[in-house]
Amino acid sequence: MQRWDSNFLSRSPLLNPFSCFRKNFIDFESWPSISDLNRLCDLRNSAIITRSGESVRFVPQIIDRLKQEQKYESRIYLSGQIQTRIKNWHDFFNALVWQVFPHSKSELNQLHFLAQLSESKNNIKNRCAIRDAVTLFDESGVIVTCSNNLLIQLLENFEWKELFWKHRKCVLSSMRFFIYGHGLYEKALNPYTGMTGKGIIFNVNRDFFSKTLSDQLFSVDTMLESYLSQNLLSSSNLTPIPLLGYPGWIRDNESETYYDNKAYFRDRRIIN
Repeated sequence: MQRWDSNFLSRSPLLNPFSCFRKNFIDFESWPSISDLNRLCDLRNSAIITRSGESVRFVPQIIDRLKQEQKYESRIYLSGQIQTRIKNWHDFFNALVWQVFPHSKSELNQLHFLAQLSESKNNIKNRCAIRDAVTLFDESGVIVTCSNNLLIQLLENFEWKELFWKHRKCVLSSMRFFIYGHGLYEKALNPYTGMTGKGIIFNVNRDFFSKTLSDQLFSVDTMLESYLSQNLLSSSNLTPIPLLGYPGWIRDNESETYYDNKAYFRDRRIIN
């Protein structure tokens, strides 16, 4: 059984997007209940709405003979009900992601639902590429915001040491990583060299970095919602991000030699 830790936010800087929830859980001696998660929804200024117009609510997981994966996304889209396991970090973080990124999560859910519906109508037995990409991003997604074109170029070209070490100060002032995938948040409880996300990059104005964290997260949610509604999401379009290269996200990366680990900071593969 997974153990609850009311001070989980102190485990890693990767969890910073959830810092607004510190006061909600710091006094909990045991796992939050489904009611506690729904209470977060009630405290919001506006309801979280699916693309079908249903209000999001968390409900206990129900396991039956039908494939759980097939029912899960459809149930969210059609009823707003998100099946959630209690005493489970993975599902707990998914609930928090819905709170922080409600618009883009609703868009992701719709993409998943429509792709699944298309598979069913066309009698396609295997998962389609869109559903693979949506699932991958939902679990391991990272949003990169950056106001410096050189840094974006270095990231896209896998020039990790040049990016994270030689341009370290510039990265800290002009580039931010926001964890999106709830699977990554679960891993962030115990960060390890090897953690890799799948990134979508947004070129932002410099004033983005002077905003409060809350305003930055709102902007990220809005930008991602628009991106997902206008672009065909593909796994090949998601940029690999070695997360613990970001300055200060792990103590080891205060040393230049940390970035010599080619098993983690891999070179870009050249396809002939």
